[in-house]
Amino acid sequence: MATTDIELAIGGMTCASCANRVERKLNKLDGVTATVNYATEKAKVAFPSTLTPADLVATVEAAGY
Repeated sequence: MATTDIELAIGGMTCASCANRVERKLNKLDGVTATVNYATEKAKVAFPSTLTPADLVATVEAAGY
């Protein structure tokens, strides 16, 4: 299955555990591989064509960011 890479800007993270929480939520989605960098406030995400960037943003927002 083909994947798409995207970089998301994530505001509101105040500590490394915030980044871990966002990373865990994104990685729970089927076929998603995410790495969140607290220092740069960015998430690098590889996701399958069954998801859209809006789905990823909704997941981040659901985590509280």
